[in-house]
Order: sequence, then structure tokens, then C-alpha cells
Amino acid sequence: MRSSRLLYGTVAALSAFLLFAVEPIAARQLLPGLGGSSAVWITCLVFFQAVLLAGYLYAHWVSRLAAGAQRGVHLALLAAAAIQTILSEALRPGTAGGATHPVATVFVFLTLTIGLPFLLLASTSPLLQLWLYRSESLMSTNERGVWYRLFALSNAGSLLALLAYPSLIEPHLTLYHQRVLWRLGFVVFAVSSALLLTKIRAAAAVAAKGAVEAPPASTRQKWLWFLLPMAAAMQLSSVTSHLTMNIAAIPLLWVLPLAVYLVTFIAAFERPSLYRRGVVTRLLIVMLASLGYALSKADFSLPIDLSILFFLLECFVACFFCHAEAYALRPQRASQTTLFYLLVAAGGAAGTFFIGIACPLLFAANYDLALAFLATAALALVVTWNDGRTQRLLWATGTVLLLALALMLRTVYSRQALVETRNFYGSLRVTQKDMPEQHVPIRTLLNGAIQHGSQIFAPEFDRLPTTYYAKDSGVGLVLRHCCDGRARHVGVVGLGAGTLAVYGRPGDRFRFYELNPAVRPIAQNLFTYLRDSSASITFAEGDARTSLAGEPPQGFDVFVVDAFSGDAIPLHLLTTQALELYRRHLAPGGVLAFHVSNQYLDLAPELAQLADAASMQARAIDTQPNEVNGEFRAEWILMTADPAFFLKPEIAAAATPIAPQPGVRPWTDDYSSLLPVLRLVSH
Repeated sequence: MRSSRLLYGTVAALSAFLLFAVEPIAARQLLPGLGGSSAVWITCLVFFQAVLLAGYLYAHWVSRLAAGAQRGVHLALLAAAAIQTILSEALRPGTAGGATHPVATVFVFLTLTIGLPFLLLASTSPLLQLWLYRSESLMSTNERGVWYRLFALSNAGSLLALLAYPSLIEPHLTLYHQRVLWRLGFVVFAVSSALLLTKIRAAAAVAAKGAVEAPPASTRQKWLWFLLPMAAAMQLSSVTSHLTMNIAAIPLLWVLPLAVYLVTFIAAFERPSLYRRGVVTRLLIVMLASLGYALSKADFSLPIDLSILFFLLECFVACFFCHAEAYALRPQRASQTTLFYLLVAAGGAAGTFFIGIACPLLFAANYDLALAFLATAALALVVTWNDGRTQRLLWATGTVLLLALALMLRTVYSRQALVETRNFYGSLRVTQKDMPEQHVPIRTLLNGAIQHGSQIFAPEFDRLPTTYYAKDSGVGLVLRHCCDGRARHVGVVGLGAGTLAVYGRPGDRFRFYELNPAVRPIAQNLFTYLRDSSASITFAEGDARTSLAGEPPQGFDVFVVDAFSGDAIPLHLLTTQALELYRRHLAPGGVLAFHVSNQYLDLAPELAQLADAASMQARAIDTQPNEVNGEFRAEWILMTADPAFFLKPEIAAAATPIAPQPGVRPWTDDYSSLLPVLRLVSH
């Protein structure tokens, strides 16, 4: 009996590991063709959630078939999935169905490459649980019953893949080898599943004949199977977004909330005795009240490490409450287990869809966290309703206050904001305040906590480049000294507020490549850099690498890549293939300027490796802040094949060689890893 359960548990853990491992592998294949914006990852996430739900729906349907029919259907699909993993190697984004819309391209490509294998992996946990019950129904044993521990083992496999991919798999294996090993793992999974299928025999009929089923779950239970996981998924999505956008743009920070989410699943299903409703609900009300208060105060802040810790703790308590309560309401009737997992998956998909897709369409500002808090409190009121008047009053009051918080946040978020807009690519906000020393207005464009440009509105500052683009910065020096007084042709990846246009002189041509369509109207209407520039300015919308690939050589004297200040680093813009594309668009002796100011990533050694691989020279220019002029500390990497450029006195005085860093090698479309360039301590 124990050996049988060990086999079932191993297959469940393997399926979950493969499920989580294939997500970044498949999504990364899309980057060179569709760009590295968060929109691509969000679209992939929606696909994964949709197919996960389809997998649970398939498990619920196939479990209703006779044992022989189950074996036939599942074996046929396993064989078809194995064939798909082999044939899909030839597919690349853009050839998968010929879709022209990016969202359609993502869905078609992922469907044709991993659709069926992903569906079968997703269906494994509920199916194994039912198969094990039916196999044990042939025996007389004290261990007989629905073994919900399988769900905990499945989530343990997911957690292992989540932690192993960025730390072990990605740094040491190319994308090609990742795909090969994943296919081998899927074959092992398929063979193991086929062996388990032989064990169910006619157990279903025997179980139905002799067993006395427990009473069915009530309608209230079924609704809570859906709503509790939905609230947990809302917590996960909103906390992840808040941490990465508003607290700290730390690469790989998204791993921590997801790990917390999976740990709560494991604890709820593997060690239900750890859950004490009275203790957890008290912690939950304290966390919701304190963090709700913090959200209502625009000027309230904590050190970054404490903020991350508190939000992770809140996410843990809220998700543990939701998952433990869902487990407490689990069905005792074996025939309803697949319905239970189907509704759990549907709730998770609904919560993720609401925060990731619906909220950006419904709201101009980001109210995700407040809505997740409100949903959690309302469900706590429902769950604890029968625990007495005190609990009802406590959670009714908490629900009303969090509703009030969600309503008042519009006033808080709009304070000092001239414009708030939100779309598929993120939340943009333009604020205006007075500079304390000069007493003149300054406008700033923000995406979450990341500043993408500012302008001081006073006659002596109107044409002054601020933030990372000061005259003594790397990009300022190269634009002032690159072309010996002749007209310049400049390409820029990343528009922001349009600050670099201030360097435009009569006869110059500037071409900006911008992914987010909401940025250009803001730069043109709320900042004056573009309209006051003396240069001729053109724009290209969409991913820069995709746009450049479709254009004839532009002959840029300077090409600026300014897309690496946040946590969602578009790695496809920093590969040997990308560098080759940039060089095709450079004029002879042209210069590449990479803006790499980042608290948590040291990208300079990586760019030095790329320069060496392309037979180019690279130098770093690091400038200090100047608060009087609104200038930030800025780190730029200049790269050129013309050695004479770095001998110019103005450049030579500021540029420094880049020290090599062990473990860093050139990134390609087939290999990249943030771990070797991650700074353990920000600066």
C-alpha cells in the first residue's frame, strides 16, 4: 500500500514540476519575436491558467467514464502529447498559425507547442487522487479514503520547479537543452501514467457496488470551493504587482509571493492540523487593517525590506486562510473530488484574470490590492458567520472599512496627479509638485515606482535634460561629441518623457521606438521636450527589436537602448542576436549607448562580454546626482567598433574600463540568466 502511494505521489510531484518548468521555457521562446514586455508574460499567464482550468475540466469529465474508456482516452492523449512535444521543435513564433495580433500569436504558438502536454499535466493531480481511491477500493485497509496529500505533493513539485528554474536550470542550461530535458521528463511522466492506468482495472464498478458514499457537498460548499481560491489568487496577483511596481523593482522578486502561495497550499493539504482558525483570523484582521491603513496614506513608507516582509506575511496569512478553509470544506464523497479541484482551479483562474486582465481595462489607476483585501475580508465574514456575534461584527466592520478604503483610494491616488492611465503594459501616472529649493513646478512620469523622465517648468530649466540624461551623463557626452558638429541621426529605444529630444539640433533626425502606446500622448502633451526640439522626430510603435528587424538599415550615428531600469528586464534586447541587429542599423563609427542604472542588477559586465563577442570596445560612464538640476545618478555603457571615439578628450576623461565578473558569459536568444548579474545589496 505504501509503495503504491509512493508511486502515485512521485508521479504527481513530477507532473507539477514539469508543469511549472515548461511555463518559463515556452514563454521565453516568444521573446525575440514578440518582445519582452510584461504584456507578453501576462498573456502567457492567462493561457496557462486557461489550460490549467481545461485540464481540471478534462479530469472531471474523463473520471465519469468507465475504467476501460478512461484508459483508452487517456493513453491516446498521452501518445498524442508525446508526439506534439517532438513535432513542436520546428515551430517558432510567427509561423504558428500566421496570427498577426500578438495576443493571438501567443495563444496559437503555445497551443501548438505545449497545449496538449500542459493540459494532461494539469489534469494529473485530481485524476491520480481518484485513481488511487478506486485502486484501494478493491482492498480492505485502514488507509482507504481520498488521499488529499497528493495535492500537497503536487504543489511541492511546483515549488521545487519555481525555485530551481532561476537558480539551477536557467544559469546552466541553454534554452535548447532545457527543451530536450523537459521532453525526456514528459516521456518518463507519460510512461509512469500509463503504468498507473493499468491499476484501476474495474475498481470503479467495485467501489460503486459495495461502498456507502458520504453525503454530497452542499451548494454553499461548492461556492466556497470557487470563491476562496479566487480570493487567494487575487492576493497573489495583487501583492506581486504591488511589490514589483511600487515597493522595489527587484528582478525575480515575483518568485517570493508565488512561493508563499504554494507553501500555503502545501501546508493546508499536507498538515491541516497547523491551521487554527481563531489564531489565523486574528492575524489576518491585523494585517489587513495595518496594510489597508498604509495604502490610504500616500506619504507613508517603510524600509524596502520591511515592506516586502509585511506584504509577504499578509499574503501568507490570507492565502493560508483561504486554502485551509477550502480544504476544511473538501468533499467526503470520492466522486466529487474532481469537481472540487475543478472549482478550485476555476477560482484561481478567475482571480488571476480579474487582477491581471480585467482591472487594467476597468480602472485608470491600480486598486488591485484594496480589492483583494476587500474580497478576503468579505469571505472571512461568510466563513466565520457561525462563530458568534463577535466574529460577525468584527468582519462586517472590516469589510465595510475596506470597501471605504477602495472608494477613497481614487482621491489618494489622484492627489498631485495630472494624468492616470492604465493599459495592457502597466500603470502610468504624471505628477506635479514644487521643487523645494527653486520653488518651481516639476512634472514626473512614473510607471509604478519607476521614474521615466521629469521636466522642470521654469524659463531657465525648460531645455535642461534632467534625471538620467544630464549633459555630463554617458548619453549626454556621446550626443554632444559624436559627430563633430554635423547633423546626427539618433535612434532611441524607450520614449519616456521624451527628454533626449532636447539634444536635437536643426538637421538632426531622432527616431523613438516605444512599446506602450499610452506613453507617446503623455510625452507630447504633458512635457515640452518633443515639441520644443529642433530635430526632426519620428516614432515606431511596438517592440523595438521587432520594429528594427522589419526596417532597412537606418544609419544611426548613435543608438540609445534605455529599457533596463525596472524589474522586468527585456532580456531579448541584450543578446548577441540583438547586438548584431543594432550594428546593422549603425552608421560606420556609430556608437551604442546602454542605460543600465539599476539598484539590483549589474549589467555592465554582461555588456562588456557582448562587446568582446562582437569585436567592439565598451566603456562605462557613471555620473553623480545633482538635486538642484533634477539630475539622478546615472550609469551608461558606451560601445563602438571605432577605437578613436574613446580617445576624444571629453570621453576619455569620463569613461572607465569595465571590470570582468566571474560567471558572466554573453547572453543569446538561447541562453540568459539574471542570477550572475544580480546585486545582493542595492546601491
